[in-house]
Amino acid sequence: MDWLREHPEVRTIRVAAADLNGVARGKRIPARFASKVFTDGTRFPYSVMNLDIWGEDIEDSPLVFETGDVDGVLMPTERGFVPMPWLEAPTALLPIWMFHMDGRPYAGDPRQALAKVVHRYSDAGLTAVVATELEFFLIDDSGTKLRVPPSPRSGKRRTGGEILSLRALDAFDAFFTALYDACEEMDIPADTAISEAGPGQFEINLVHQGDALKAADDTWLFKMLVKGLARHHGFAASFMAKPYDMWSGNGMHMHFSVLDAQGRNIFNDGTSEGSEQMRGAVAGLLQAMPGSTLILAPHENSYDRLVPNEHAPTGIGWAFENRTAALRIPASRPAARRIEHRVAGGDVNPYLMIAAVLGAALNGIEDRLTPPAPIIGNAYEKSLPQLPGTWEAAIEAFASCAQIKRIFDPELIENYLMTKRQEIHYMAELSDQEQSELYLETV
Repeated sequence: MDWLREHPEVRTIRVAAADLNGVARGKRIPARFASKVFTDGTRFPYSVMNLDIWGEDIEDSPLVFETGDVDGVLMPTERGFVPMPWLEAPTALLPIWMFHMDGRPYAGDPRQALAKVVHRYSDAGLTAVVATELEFFLIDDSGTKLRVPPSPRSGKRRTGGEILSLRALDAFDAFFTALYDACEEMDIPADTAISEAGPGQFEINLVHQGDALKAADDTWLFKMLVKGLARHHGFAASFMAKPYDMWSGNGMHMHFSVLDAQGRNIFNDGTSEGSEQMRGAVAGLLQAMPGSTLILAPHENSYDRLVPNEHAPTGIGWAFENRTAALRIPASRPAARRIEHRVAGGDVNPYLMIAAVLGAALNGIEDRLTPPAPIIGNAYEKSLPQLPGTWEAAIEAFASCAQIKRIFDPELIENYLMTKRQEIHYMAELSDQEQSELYLETV
């Protein structure tokens, strides 16, 4: 409550949690009632954490009519209040997560799923150090066809991608200046920004940190901030996996290393090859990759991105310093040895994505798995096992994956499957344009 007392100009607050799709679900509350929410929490039906992408109940879910659509209690996370700089009036957001009335964590909450994985690491005397890289498009969606917004400086529109172009960044300098200022206000550790391969496409890296929950919070809040702030500047921002057929899609790459109780990187054995634990983590990630694809590519549009030669991996393999591979070991000092997971799209739920990656890596470390030989050369030209190529195939792989069952609670698995099966059923009724409109800012 200290932050709110220091900002008497804030007259309303939002309380919000991430549902299984990563969509913020919450309430608007007058600031004078904030102290009660901060101490006692608020209540949502459990079913709110398990809505489909349209925000509708899941048909035949036991969380709805079968149990009377009962409430869970949602309590503030460790973060406390954060400002919402994209709104006109001074407003604060209080991130929350769900518990049962007796204080037990609700297993169907994606943030609780990540906390469970973090506890597995701490029980083993380990700490995951995590960073995310987020790609997004700035888009003019005022017409029937999506296109890059005109530059506020020149009034002109880019006609193509300009990789690492300062000119492209400078064209939207006012937006990026406001974005970095907002990240400072919200305690989101935004680092480097670059222009990416598509017109109006950019990437911003969030710095490595030894708190995986905060890294996921930062990623979730960053997506909310970018989309809200873009509208404030007169255009849209989208983390949708594939807004344009003819351009590369949006990825969300995750870098991580693992420290022991003494703070030593267990992936480092003093050589450029990495330790046995690193290779075990790689093997665990590869083993779980078919089953985890539904989390890494959760939507119909996600599979438009996962095609050969489009800067997104399709084969299940790993390599040193090779961006065609699903798992890349970046060149670094041995002490900074880490794994980059390159499969996820920008449309993921960051809590589920980070939980799936860290959980699979720990499975491999615990089982002392050994990966195949690393790839050399173009992964698209290798005879590799392939990721599920369709949404339907990914759903079935997730449902039968033994590694996923070690990472996630059975209730979350079942809720997620019901959600995706309902979405795939009703998505067939939408045109491509209607799907694009749905996903553009929702994810």
